[in-house]
Amino acid sequence: MAQQVWRGFASDNYAGIDSEVIKRMVLVNQGHEIAYGDDTVTAEFNKLVKQLFGSKAVGFPVFNGTGANVVALQAGLKRWEAVICVESAHIHADEGGAPEKMGGIKLWTVPSPTGKLTPELLDTQVFDMGFVHRAQPGVVSITQTTEMGTIYTAKEIKALADRAHKHGLLLHMDGARLSNAAAALGLSFKKFTTDVGVDLVSLGATKIGALAAEAVVVTDAKSARGKELAKAMPFLRKTSMQLPSKMRFVSAQLLALFEDDARVALTNARHANAMAKRLYEGVLQISKKHKEVRVPNPTEANAVFPILPLKVTAKLQKDYRFYVWNQATGQVRWMCAWDTSTSDVDGLLEALKKALK
Repeated sequence: MAQQVWRGFASDNYAGIDSEVIKRMVLVNQGHEIAYGDDTVTAEFNKLVKQLFGSKAVGFPVFNGTGANVVALQAGLKRWEAVICVESAHIHADEGGAPEKMGGIKLWTVPSPTGKLTPELLDTQVFDMGFVHRAQPGVVSITQTTEMGTIYTAKEIKALADRAHKHGLLLHMDGARLSNAAAALGLSFKKFTTDVGVDLVSLGATKIGALAAEAVVVTDAKSARGKELAKAMPFLRKTSMQLPSKMRFVSAQLLALFEDDARVALTNARHANAMAKRLYEGVLQISKKHKEVRVPNPTEANAVFPILPLKVTAKLQKDYRFYVWNQATGQVRWMCAWDTSTSDVDGLLEALKKALK
């Protein structure tokens, strides 16, 4: 009996594992390999990191995105330092307090309706430098794509990096959906990370087709500060419970997605983005007839943020799983994944039309 295919719109984590990832994991499941990263597969991944982020970059595979962020931020901070981020940042709103509880990290947050940090917003938290009673900013963290579905341009990231470095701060990029951003921008990863001054990258793979695979990338391990980051990373990864013993199976997933100029990851990302655009345009058409439906946020990658009447949302959630993003306004979030189909999108749109009648 064939299993019924079900897909939700709550998160791109709902999607399964890309077949290329499964094939690669089966391929490396032969014989024995040295544990904890001294294997031939991880050595291949280390070479790939240099292709993706530049010759001075080094990568450290981990299990998940929260772990990647906590390890990266710990590496960039002294014990008395803090992180500047927007209020909606994943590290602040969606990681169960892991940066604070597991990393002992103070977060200085600023409001941003677009989900983006700007040099001007960054400056609002750079004060009392040298004042012993205030946690000193040490790292700026941005998310690409943001929690509001927006995308930083390379120019915007460079402006942030320049301002952060002017203040003596490092710039970290939470790249849980880095592939979606790369596909939307039409740029290689290096063009909007290493080349514009990003110091640390959390490279996301799980949302784009992996099982449990992410990595922390130090973009310039040859600089004085980069050497410190790269030296600290293996120890922090272990103490943060993010060191895979059978690392070849994590590295294999990353290779499957990101080799050949990130062919599989970008193919999956383009598809997810295209499905979100189809969904966005469909909702816009519906909103012309039903004024109670609004779409204030443009869809720039694979997220759609319409505002719906609460009764309509309740009806839709009987058949589709998705999150209410803002209870006060009725704004919801619909995420498209690498395996979302046109029929999935059209089905949700038809359900919306029915719920509005």
